[in-house]
Amino acid sequence: MSSQVGFSGKNVSEVTVESIRRGDVTLDDVRIHPNTLAHQAEVARTNGNSQLAENFLRAAELTGLSDDEVLRYYDALRPGRSSSQELMQIADDLMAIGAIKNAELFRQAADVYARRGLTAK
Repeated sequence: MSSQVGFSGKNVSEVTVESIRRGDVTLDDVRIHPNTLAHQAEVARTNGNSQLAENFLRAAELTGLSDDEVLRYYDALRPGRSSSQELMQIADDLMAIGAIKNAELFRQAADVYARRGLTAK
């Protein structure tokens, strides 16, 4: 799939003011496609920014989730919001849906938060 498509698969060139006025454009037509994020990761890595590349790849894994799920995970990562066990459970849940990089992030957070006293009391 081209890096110029929305989540729905519609090419961005088809998203015009007129198509929006007609009601031919949905939210998924303008939502970023995981392949676009993977391409951005390649560009970042090629230009020496491996940390940004990893961020793009984690984002790509989350594109299939609802906004509420993503916000729930974001909130869980805030210091003092989750126990180590809760972070590990989220890591397992993410692994089960193939979000391997995000699962690893949650495992690392569980470890670091526990060592620094940042887990929920």
